[in-house]
Amino acid sequence: MASRLESAMETLISVFHSYSGKEGDKYKLNTSELKLLLQNELKGFTKKQKDPKFLDDLMLKLDENKDGEVDFNEYVSLVASLTIACNDFFEEYLKKTEQKKH
Repeated sequence: MASRLESAMETLISVFHSYSGKEGDKYKLNTSELKLLLQNELKGFTKKQKDPKFLDDLMLKLDENKDGEVDFNEYVSLVASLTIACNDFFEEYLKKTEQKKH
């Protein structure tokens, strides 16, 4: 039986590959595949984005090797960055909650 972390890693990999390669390289996400992944898998994140250029800007930031697609390593850096931001928000919330108790 897989641990929670192993299951999370498996999910991270399977989500990427369920969207990659629908068009073009099966091991990379093009712009439309990335957009679909974000809309389906990170709904809370994408709903808050009001800038119509958001996806294009995100693609440029993620595409470190400038090949016009997002590979697995570039995708993981997005997920890691968002996870860090969520953790920072959660820690701040906990600190404020603790301060109110004292």
